[in-house]
Amino acid sequence: MATVLQVNSQNFIETPKVNHMTKRALRYLHTGFSIHLRGPAGTGKTTLAVHLANMLERPILLVFGDDEYKSSDLIGNQRGYSRKKIIDNYIHNVVKMEDELRESWVDSRLTTACREGFTLIYDEFNRSRPEVNNVLLSALEEKLLVLPATANRQEYIRVHPEFRAIFTSNPEEYCGVHGTQDALMDRLVTIDIPEPDETTQLEILVQKAGLARKDALAVVHLVKQFQQRTKNDKASGLRACLIVAKVCNNQNVPINVNSDDFQDICRDVLLSRSKLPLSESKLILEELFQELPIAGKLIAKRREVKR
Repeated sequence: MATVLQVNSQNFIETPKVNHMTKRALRYLHTGFSIHLRGPAGTGKTTLAVHLANMLERPILLVFGDDEYKSSDLIGNQRGYSRKKIIDNYIHNVVKMEDELRESWVDSRLTTACREGFTLIYDEFNRSRPEVNNVLLSALEEKLLVLPATANRQEYIRVHPEFRAIFTSNPEEYCGVHGTQDALMDRLVTIDIPEPDETTQLEILVQKAGLARKDALAVVHLVKQFQQRTKNDKASGLRACLIVAKVCNNQNVPINVNSDDFQDICRDVLLSRSKLPLSESKLILEELFQELPIAGKLIAKRREVKR
């Protein structure tokens, strides 16, 4: 039996850009189409997918793409047999025997979602081999899910009208990723998920990590500048920001360049994310430490602009 995911969106960070993206995605989902959220690692694709699924107000099933997957991992499989044997000796000189052998079938997540009208989140679906995802084609287009033929079960089920699928993928990460099949992509509406804007990242650090806005802005500024100068600006810096912010807040480390602990945390989190040699990355980070106080002035400048 597939486990249904219970979630709520109370802690979801909403900013104007996030709300706009949510509205775009829900437009297609409410019309009956499934969607594909595409973007680099760390941009919040899975978080947004869960939020969208929760807004559909249907139970949620979560699947993670896997190179070892077979179609049976999506639709289900035969899991052994059940045997029933009856010996009737009601009349002492007459023995009646009845022996029945039945296959035991267990539905997997896709079958359960299609039958019950649940929302399926297929995270990093392109990590599964393309032929594995062929079972999705008829489910998304003809609204029929084809199952292996057996004597004890129907060969297909009609997809519940409330069934929706939300796919996510990371086109930038080529390790373990397979090419996406045109037939599947043609049945989905693809929405590109960019790096969260500065306002969104700031709100996430304030609400998720508990930082003051001045400190949150300093962390966002530091990580963004480090990525740009180390030529890694295509990747998302949100996870790096969160790690730095949460560790500093949890361990009472001040967001201050005069703190050795703060500098150590930044080095540990950021240097491994650089595309440049380690020596160059260290020099860039040291330069940014000297510029960090500038970030504190950005808030004051913003306030002046708003006035």
